[in-house]
Amino acid sequence: MLQSDRLATRNITLKLPAETLRKAKILAAERGTSISALLAEKIEELAGEDEQYEAARRHALRWLDRGWKLDGRPASRDHLHE
Repeated sequence: MLQSDRLATRNITLKLPAETLRKAKILAAERGTSISALLAEKIEELAGEDEQYEAARRHALRWLDRGWKLDGRPASRDHLHE
């Protein structure tokens, strides 16, 4: 993917309750930004959290696949459930 493709933006339509929109306008004004920028930042944050979770999950599964070592030998199922 080209750098310019990755940074390209697209417009979306979003429906929000009137009260939520009012609060978003106030929050954006207080932060000196736009509602669009607030939403983009939050979505990026959520996407990043999902990526971090998936990376941690893959790491944990690789670790579990290697197995546990007790006294230099893999633990048996029976030993683990004693």
